Amino acid sequence: MAWLALILAGIFEMFGVLMINKLHKDKNLKAFLLLVLGFGLSFIFLAYAMKIIPMGTAYAIWTGIALLGERFLA
Repeated sequence: MAWLALILAGIFEMFGVLMINKLHKDKNLKAFLLLVLGFGLSFIFLAYAMKIIPMGTAYAIWTGIALLGERFLA
């Protein structure tokens, strides 16, 4: 379950970064709230995953997922 939470954390991190770009373009409340939601859920899932997975491993995978997502979605 921790690995699934870690993958979800990476996906929500990508979503948060995409919302930063949307907020920069649109500057509206909806984009801001989605940004906060994306990063908030990312940190919640990451914190849950790090209760089982070592911090170094979890952080490396979390940032790797976000980096790949930003690279291919941007």
